[in-house]
Amino acid sequence: MRGIKKLDIFMVRQFMLLFVAAFFICQFVLMMQFLWRYVEELIGKGISMEIMAKFFWYMGLTIVPQALPLTLLLSSLITFGNLGESSELTAIKASGISLMKAMRSLIVVAVLTALCSFYFQNYIGPNANLKMMQLLISMKQKSPEMEIPEGVFYGGIPGSNIYVQQKDMESGKLYGIMIYRRTASWEDQQIILADSGMLQSTADKQHLLLSLWSGEWFENMQSQQLGGTATVPYQRQTFVTKQLLLDYDGDFNMTDANLLTGDARNKGLEQLVRDRDSLSLAYDSIGREYYTMARRHYFAVGKASKRDSLTAVKRAQQVKMHPDSLFDDLSDERKKQAVNYAQSRVQSHLSELSFNQMVIKDGDRNIRIHGLEAINKFTQSLACLIFFFIGASLGAIIRKGGLGVPVIVSVFVFIVYFILDYSGTQMAKDGVWSIWFGKLMATAILAPLAVFFTYKANNDSAVFNMDAYRTFFMKLLGLRLHRHISSKEVIIEDPIYQTDIYYLLGINRTIEDYNKEHKLLRLPNPIKVFFRPGDDHVVSIISQVLEETIDDLTNTNDRQILSYLNRYPILAENAHTRPFRKKWLNIVTGLILPVGLFFYLRMCRFRLRLHKDLSHIRQNNDLVIARIAEKFPPKIVTDENLEGMALINELIHKRKQQN
Repeated sequence: MRGIKKLDIFMVRQFMLLFVAAFFICQFVLMMQFLWRYVEELIGKGISMEIMAKFFWYMGLTIVPQALPLTLLLSSLITFGNLGESSELTAIKASGISLMKAMRSLIVVAVLTALCSFYFQNYIGPNANLKMMQLLISMKQKSPEMEIPEGVFYGGIPGSNIYVQQKDMESGKLYGIMIYRRTASWEDQQIILADSGMLQSTADKQHLLLSLWSGEWFENMQSQQLGGTATVPYQRQTFVTKQLLLDYDGDFNMTDANLLTGDARNKGLEQLVRDRDSLSLAYDSIGREYYTMARRHYFAVGKASKRDSLTAVKRAQQVKMHPDSLFDDLSDERKKQAVNYAQSRVQSHLSELSFNQMVIKDGDRNIRIHGLEAINKFTQSLACLIFFFIGASLGAIIRKGGLGVPVIVSVFVFIVYFILDYSGTQMAKDGVWSIWFGKLMATAILAPLAVFFTYKANNDSAVFNMDAYRTFFMKLLGLRLHRHISSKEVIIEDPIYQTDIYYLLGINRTIEDYNKEHKLLRLPNPIKVFFRPGDDHVVSIISQVLEETIDDLTNTNDRQILSYLNRYPILAENAHTRPFRKKWLNIVTGLILPVGLFFYLRMCRFRLRLHKDLSHIRQNNDLVIARIAEKFPPKIVTDENLEGMALINELIHKRKQQN
């Protein structure tokens, strides 16, 4: 028990050092990614360091819940990767302590981190996000001369809309200027065109001084017209240089926080649930009111119109007139008025319905956002646990420490989680998916992966053994595998050369008898292949004995024998026979002509390949036997004393009895 406690302390100490370092790294990376979105709004605004420090502080607090899952993933990967690379994890398992028992102290740390994440999201995060958005909006309004974009009308200055074709960032000059000014009313508009200009704040920061060069001034003076003249006067001026003084408060004024309280990101869980219910009730009542109005107005109008139409039709029938002739008898002016009136009524109703639909759609989206933010507080906390188990299990499987492989794996897992979570959130916001499905999609996909990797790591499974996957797919596709045998630095036991010679001679005799019996160069009978039972055990036995002999000869220090061993082909034991072991599968394959033809041609190809491999094995056996006889002279071997042949025959007999 005391040893386990010491192990828990050791694991926590190893983990926490990396956790703290990884947290600051992840926090910095996420803050830089977040900062790039608003760099244009922050640079060159003359904002004091105190305001910037507050902005970065609140930004850091809002990013903490996002940084914690990535931190757990990276730190657990590095921790268990270091333990596996230094064989400490192997020593822990060799002492009888399972991986889950070694992880239990870190599981407690991960649970506490998840609770801290929920606390940040529910209490600290909403207030920090409110303060950050308040500062961000205030910063955008701090210096409009730097905020004016190119090629877009800018309305950040009260009473004016400014369009600039090009802007020189070094000199501050504006080119291709067009200004729309609103004075007393919409009837008094001023349009100013200028070739170039410059916008600067005054010393008291209460006004903006706009200097213009080479332009024209157009002013509508409808409110100043004299008497009842029909002509609307206007004023036009051409100027070489002109200065305008615009009212604008350039001091840093904090935006009213009440304007941002409706944002779901600025609310805790309790407030989200309460406001979501309130919004649902409010928009339900609005929807019912719209329905009542539509029913009362459109249905009443429809009934009245229908009643009037029926009366007009009956009247026309009494005088034996077609209803359309009532419209045809009207004058052109009356026809135009009737059509325009009908179109205006239809357009008015359509506009009203479109506006009502927009209100209801915006309300539904707002309700969905509140629901998503409420679920997000739980999913991000749960992501801490999921990422921990993924990182710990992958670290124990990969067993690579440092910042190389762990960083690559962490970034890959985090990107997959981010894409799934972002896609599900957007689809849920738009109403394409339900709120629960969209927000829980990423968790539902990664949670089984965490369980799978943890199970494999606890059972020492080689999930990421690339050689095993490569061998499997090469066998599946019928590609040839090659041997890579090299000399050993330390040899504990030398090969038993006498026995190896017996086995190689026995393999040669068995191959000779096999070729006489099976005739591999002839086409096989399709009836025997697909519709009759029978397996070929001889090739399996040859492969088994050959592999055991090669394994024994790898302990030699003779380089020429090792080069001969690398020449041995790896036999495909069953590819030259029927496709499947099950009789009914072979029958079905034979009855389906295209599939059966494919497997038949494949089998013919492997029969030809097996013939070449067996011939190559016989030639290579002769070379190995000659080299052994030259380098390590054995006893005299005769055909009457082939123990290897007897062993092979015995193995073949046992294999047939087992099947």
